[in-house]
Amino acid sequence: MNADAFLAAVKGKLIVSCQALEDEPLHGASIMAKMATAAKIGGAAAIRANSPADIRAIKEAVDLPVIGLYKRGGSGVFITPTFDDAAAVAEAGADIIALDCTDRPRPDGMRLRDLLARIQNEIGKPTFADVSALEQAQAAVEYGVAMAGPTLSGYTDARPMTSEPDFELLGAMVAALPIPVIAEGRIHTPQQARQALDFGAWAVVVGSAVTRPRTITARFVAALMDEVPC
Repeated sequence: MNADAFLAAVKGKLIVSCQALEDEPLHGASIMAKMATAAKIGGAAAIRANSPADIRAIKEAVDLPVIGLYKRGGSGVFITPTFDDAAAVAEAGADIIALDCTDRPRPDGMRLRDLLARIQNEIGKPTFADVSALEQAQAAVEYGVAMAGPTLSGYTDARPMTSEPDFELLGAMVAALPIPVIAEGRIHTPQQARQALDFGAWAVVVGSAVTRPRTITARFVAALMDEVPC
C-alpha cells in the first residue's frame, strides 16, 4: 500500500493503537490481534502496532492497513530507532513505518536524514514522523516523510507535558506542513478526537483510551480521588 492509498483509507477516520508493553497484562501478539479485531468491528480504519510479532499477528487477523513501529529501549529515541528496526517492521507486513523524528541523537549515531533516505531507498515504504515540535516536523518533511503527528509532544524538552492533547502543536503543524498531519497523543475522549479533526487533523490515532484497561482504570481511580479533573 502506498502513501496515497493509506491516506485515502483513513481520512477523517479513527486509527486505533493496539499496543501492550512487556509489563502489561495484555502483552502478547495473540491478544493484540484480538484487540485489533475488536477495533475493526468498532469501525477503526487502521491499526498502529508495536513490534514485528504483533504486526504479523494483526495483519493475519484483520485486513486493515497497519502503521508499524518497534519500541527498543526505554529512554531517548526508542520508537523504531535504527534501520534494522525499520526493516523488521516492514518485513512483518506494516504498510507504514512510524519512527521518532525528533532532533535527539539516535542510539546508533545515524542522522535522521540518512536513516530516512535509507528507508526510502532500500525498503520503499511510506514513513510516519513522530515529533515533539514543529521544527522537527518541518525537517522530517524535508527528508521525505509522508505524514507526521505530534505523538511525542511532552516527551522531550521541546514542549511541556500536559494531561490533554497538544492541540496547539497540532494546529501549528496543520498550518505549516505540506503533508497530512495525523493527531496522536493523550486523546482520551470522543470529543477530543472530534476536536482534533476540527483543528485540521487528517485522521486521529487513539491508543490508551481504547486498548489499555490498566490506564483507563487508573484515570477513573484518580478522578474519584480528585487528582484529575472530571
